[in-house]
Amino acid sequence: MTAARSMRPELLRDVVARHFSERFGAPPAIVVRAPGRVNLIGEHTDYNDGFVLPLAIDRAVWIALRPRADREVHVWSTEFTETAHFALARLDPLARGGEGPAWSEYLKGTAWALERAGHGLAGWDGVIGSDVPIAAGLSSSAALELATARAFASMSHIPWDPIGMARLAQRAENEWVGVNCGIMDQMISAVGREGHAVLIDCRTLHTEAVPLPEDVVVVILDTATRRGLVDAAYNERRRQCEGAAACFGVAALRDVTPDMLAAGAGGLDATAARRARHVVTENARTLAAAEAMRHRDAAALGNLMNESHHSLRDDFEVSSPGLDTMVEIARAQRGCRGARMTGAGFGGCAVGLVDRDHSPDFVGRVAAEYERQTRLVPRIYVTEATAGAVAYSR
Repeated sequence: MTAARSMRPELLRDVVARHFSERFGAPPAIVVRAPGRVNLIGEHTDYNDGFVLPLAIDRAVWIALRPRADREVHVWSTEFTETAHFALARLDPLARGGEGPAWSEYLKGTAWALERAGHGLAGWDGVIGSDVPIAAGLSSSAALELATARAFASMSHIPWDPIGMARLAQRAENEWVGVNCGIMDQMISAVGREGHAVLIDCRTLHTEAVPLPEDVVVVILDTATRRGLVDAAYNERRRQCEGAAACFGVAALRDVTPDMLAAGAGGLDATAARRARHVVTENARTLAAAEAMRHRDAAALGNLMNESHHSLRDDFEVSSPGLDTMVEIARAQRGCRGARMTGAGFGGCAVGLVDRDHSPDFVGRVAAEYERQTRLVPRIYVTEATAGAVAYSR
């Protein structure tokens, strides 16, 4: 669920396999991978039944594993250098906490959701490694949940259903971990496609792979600031959106049109009106961004990303000084088409769309200027769109 270092994905796969052999005396039977994600546009729209446009990134959670004869799970983490173990027969969300390391709750929650869905689970031994930074807005928890689901599916002979597994992983996050998140993070970790972003309708779960323009790259801009997602602020935004939807008499803000917003905003308090305005306009921007990508229009896509950041900063109020500084510095560089915060906000990462030819200079200049202004050392790197969760036989 974390990593401070940069490591090529195939090397991290080898690392978890090597650690597995050292700890358990034999090679793993299988290795699974589930990616983190960066969202190009469509923020805080997923839990409003709206549209999102993320891509699965080339940073991921890897698990090397083998079956056990009993119904227990024993896992060692290369990042935290500690072991977690739990019995599948004693999974109870009311009794969670205080037993084992915090990161193991994502494994236990995923196991609980699978069992509640009627899947009989087998136990396994495993080693987990990751290079997805924690609390950076890149969905480290969803990657861990989907990697865990892939592991259980492999060990328990469960047919792999990406959308169904994403739903169960979301249930684990909502009901076991206690974060009232939408479906986007788990969906893109499950259904990501190499070289493409994925337009997701968070109501119907219809997906469309949308190609990235060939002359630009996606750059992750890690501010070196962090936030706790299980914060009152995140769940408060969701409650505010639900309250605004109720005032409009609709199931979710996805159903509010710009005309409805203009006519009915007077019935909301000022805060609820700003929250609703962000969601309604962000849905429109997301659909427009997908259309721009279909036409390879990087300039239009970048402008929409810029507008998204302004809306998140001013109407949804989930940006931060570090994110705003990073975005401003990125936009000032040659070759930057657009930049915005990404993820839940309050810290973490921004994302930039940059001309491919200018990307090496862009990375160096942004890193130096951000450090000069903030005294923080950022991590800035070009990412690639990858496939969703997958299992590899050894």
